[in-house]
Amino acid sequence: MIDPDWWRQAAIYQIYPRSFKDSNGDGLGDINGITSKVDYLKSLSLDAVWLSPFYPSELADGGYDVADYRNVDPKLGTLKDFDKMLKALHKAGIKVFVDIVPNHSSDHHIWFKEALASAPGSKTRERYIFRDGKGKNGELPPNDWVSHFAPSAWTRTNNPDGTPGQWYLHLFAPEQPDFNWDNREVQLDFIKTLKFWSDRGVDGFRIDVAHALKKDMKRINASYPGIDSFSVGTKGTDILFDRNDVHEIYREWRKLFDQYNPPRVAVAEAYVVASRRMLYARPDELGQAFNFDMLNLDFKAAPFKKTIEQNLKLAKSEGSSSTWVLNNHDRVRTATKYGLPDGTDLNQWLLSDGKSKKLDIDLGLKRHRAAIMMMMGLPGCTYIYQGEELGLREVEDLKHEDLQDPNWARNIVTKPQSVYFKKERKTIQGVAVIHTEKGRDGCRVPLPWSKSGRSFGFGSGDSHLPQPNWFGEHSVEVEAKKKGSTLEMYKAALALRKKLQTSEDLEWIKTSSAEVVHYRRPNGWSSITNFRGADFTLPAGEILLSSGPLKAGRKLPKATTVWMMIK
Repeated sequence: MIDPDWWRQAAIYQIYPRSFKDSNGDGLGDINGITSKVDYLKSLSLDAVWLSPFYPSELADGGYDVADYRNVDPKLGTLKDFDKMLKALHKAGIKVFVDIVPNHSSDHHIWFKEALASAPGSKTRERYIFRDGKGKNGELPPNDWVSHFAPSAWTRTNNPDGTPGQWYLHLFAPEQPDFNWDNREVQLDFIKTLKFWSDRGVDGFRIDVAHALKKDMKRINASYPGIDSFSVGTKGTDILFDRNDVHEIYREWRKLFDQYNPPRVAVAEAYVVASRRMLYARPDELGQAFNFDMLNLDFKAAPFKKTIEQNLKLAKSEGSSSTWVLNNHDRVRTATKYGLPDGTDLNQWLLSDGKSKKLDIDLGLKRHRAAIMMMMGLPGCTYIYQGEELGLREVEDLKHEDLQDPNWARNIVTKPQSVYFKKERKTIQGVAVIHTEKGRDGCRVPLPWSKSGRSFGFGSGDSHLPQPNWFGEHSVEVEAKKKGSTLEMYKAALALRKKLQTSEDLEWIKTSSAEVVHYRRPNGWSSITNFRGADFTLPAGEILLSSGPLKAGRKLPKATTVWMMIK
């Protein structure tokens, strides 16, 4: 019998399918590619994998523009391929989460096509959020609301006869129209989707933008020029984000999840203040919520310890377990972030193609290894993004013509520009387009599996995002044979974690240095991390594993974590 609480302290590996493994040489990772690497995933001692969207999509936003929620993108495989993959992972003892994207669909979704072909006020349009525009002829958007990927959260449609029509709401790209979650048909269709995957054997769900489903459209005339969901307060009455009524949706979902044995599990992506985030993790709702607090921390002892204490307390208050995340498909890779000076504006660094600040490659990797070992020892779930186990860095110098992220294409400003042409001796007045974000492609570059080859073993042809030459030395082939490699450390740490993770309790042990953080679990398992301090003399006990070499005399150098058994 499967323990219904298996998820509380699981190690979960995020697969970004299009960049994991290409089985047919078309440059895109696919479902069969995942199946071919089940043995590798098993070698990591994982409890589960989480698959980012693999559904039919036009890739306006990396697959998060879903055209069909109950199918596989033909470019990535078939439902039969999915079932084969699921069976292979389950046979290896690995459970499977899939991504659910409920806030918006693709503009290629059959419902949105029906809405565009229908008249204003029709039932098909009620599945989305359509409104008349302002101005004499409706030529202005309904209000000043903005999108993550475009200046306005509204795009105007054309009527079937070609005349300008209504506007529809999209908090992300124009190709991602927002659903109307006050519509019962929308609610029931997602219940159908959750049941579809649960019946196939999927064990859990990651809920994208969980905090944005419900919106107060009665306040459409209210100004809302920002898009920061962290600044909406704690009352649950904001127009667009983290509204109290969103929890009605998840309580209904929980009733479905609990019909299965073991119950299906879920984790919310809710970018809101910590106290509100944990509401999504209540036992009668999703059960867990992502804690992204570590993503924004410099490698310093005090903020790390404070974040851990706060999140353990919050999780306990709602009967959940915490989740620990150092990186994902939306963030600059850990080894790069920790190798840059504190406080570096990562977006500006990316826009400079990595030239604005010097990256200390060795220090970044050392800190990455120390941080992940510290994190793996904590009570709760450890989430690992593909490639982190290889110590991959951000590919910061992708050429502009290779970028795919809508953050690059959509987030722009324009300004007047004068260009003097010397040969013609004249000045031309024009407009300069300035991109304000480089985007997330640098952490989504396909994985290197072998030291050499056209795409380092990712596939037989080119990869959909170009890989740098240095990827070969960070490939699975090289690191699997290299003593002390980051892959070797991850495998050892995850195997030990699985063996030692017996309770959800933690005790802080005082150290002689403010830069050294020591916690102990009830079975005597201790984790000691020296962030930036002088060499620290370790206490008596058995050394199990360290993130880097120790110095003579049991000295723990800075940017190093050690696991010990201390009775």
